[in-house]
Amino acid sequence: MIVAYFWRIKASAIPFALCAMALDRVFLGNSNNVRFFKSLGTGKGETFTPKDANPLQWGLIADVNDAAVFDESFVIRQWRKNCTHEFRAIIEPISAHGKWSKQEPFVASVKDWDGQVIAITRARIAWLHNLRFWRAVPPVTASLKSAPGLICAIGIGEAPIGLQGTFSIWESGAALRDFAYRGAAHQAAIAATEKYNWYAEELFSRFAVREIRGSINN
Repeated sequence: MIVAYFWRIKASAIPFALCAMALDRVFLGNSNNVRFFKSLGTGKGETFTPKDANPLQWGLIADVNDAAVFDESFVIRQWRKNCTHEFRAIIEPISAHGKWSKQEPFVASVKDWDGQVIAITRARIAWLHNLRFWRAVPPVTASLKSAPGLICAIGIGEAPIGLQGTFSIWESGAALRDFAYRGAAHQAAIAATEKYNWYAEELFSRFAVREIRGSINN
């Protein structure tokens, strides 16, 4: 089972968040309940540069054996203790293409899903292409925000530069497909990706939403 968390915090809790980003890896890496995880910073997802970063919102995505046990784990309880709002989604993979840190963490297990869908994209951008990538992003993010069927979207990242992605919630898989394959800005970005090969690694994954608690955006 895949679980995704996002926490909003006060400015006074930023030191906790920075420490947790480092220490959580130790606890999660030694947990028998966790198969894969990524601690995440968040941002507006407009330029995918450091100026997008939001130090008042942090996230975690994990593949776990028991979501209920994980929800009461030390890591989650500490975030819950220090946050002002918590978002949690329990999701199952519909499809996944590509790798994340040289792994294929999401194995498709759902077919014929007609409910809400979450899309997680992630890319490691080749350093030589960072500037070209940043110039290409604004038209895509503008079209994403106005896409029919989009419920909400935020930028996610494992580092301020070079490791970037998006987390978005859609009313349906059809709405997500229309944006991905019919939107002019997104099609232009796909063509540029094929031309410049600016990703050193990329992942596009879709998930069926089994349960959502809380909200991402204010």
